[in-house]
Amino acid sequence: MRVETTQRSAAYMGCRGSMARPPVGHRAARPRIVPRSAWLDRVTGHTQPPPRYDDKVVAVFLHHTDSPNDYACADAPRIIRGLYAGQTGARHWDDIGYNFLVDRCGTIYEGRAGGVDRPVTGAHSQGFNHRTAGIAALGTFTAGVPVPRAMTDAIAALAAWKLGLADIDPRGRAKLVSSSGQSRYRAGATATLPALAGHDAGFHTSCPGAALTARLPAIRERAAQLQGRPATTPSRKPAATHPLGTHSPRPSLRPTAVPSAGGKGSPGRAEPTGAGPAEGGKHEKQP
Repeated sequence: MRVETTQRSAAYMGCRGSMARPPVGHRAARPRIVPRSAWLDRVTGHTQPPPRYDDKVVAVFLHHTDSPNDYACADAPRIIRGLYAGQTGARHWDDIGYNFLVDRCGTIYEGRAGGVDRPVTGAHSQGFNHRTAGIAALGTFTAGVPVPRAMTDAIAALAAWKLGLADIDPRGRAKLVSSSGQSRYRAGATATLPALAGHDAGFHTSCPGAALTARLPAIRERAAQLQGRPATTPSRKPAATHPLGTHSPRPSLRPTAVPSAGGKGSPGRAEPTGAGPAEGGKHEKQP
């Protein structure tokens, strides 16, 4: 009797052990992320309301900041500080809109407050700020502009980690509900967009620029590889972004010029995020 009981107990424990194992997800290592304190000083920073959160991040939007490319990487904190000042000053937002920013040397900076590992609701793509994260490449990447390899590698690593938290394939597609008719989709409509998309996929803009858009398929593939996913087969086409050149940014949605200290590497203009007051710029409750 004791032997049978022991055998049954062992079999039960073995069953429990197999049932208790969580499914293996496709996660990537978290890259090094420089905290806000590295670029936000006491003079520029201000008191702001608590951050807002979604349940998870299922898609990432890639932007460029429409600022000069010939900056020294040591100046990146100052440039980000200028973008923050423009968005919270002239536009009266409560914080910088982007969740992350990446410089041309591949350094990743924390943008919007709330915790890099949490699904912070951003203010980077009008209509699609919920359940998404915004990554901004410091610079202007229109047609013909070289895109630094260090930058694209960092974007891939960041997207792989952030999307991996929800086991999202960067080469796949995500269903998002538009919260604004000023996006490419009417408010309330469900849009199926690339899980790693350019800003132009959801908003009427040429952002993140033709040069950076052309690198998106390779960035998606690299991000998937970092998650431990198999390579794309020839028959499987990477998710495409919305064609460029069919729309230009809406003038009424472009931010005013960011205060600039002048000279090489000055912040210049902030890239048009298309995030209106109800999308995260003001203190009102988001739709």
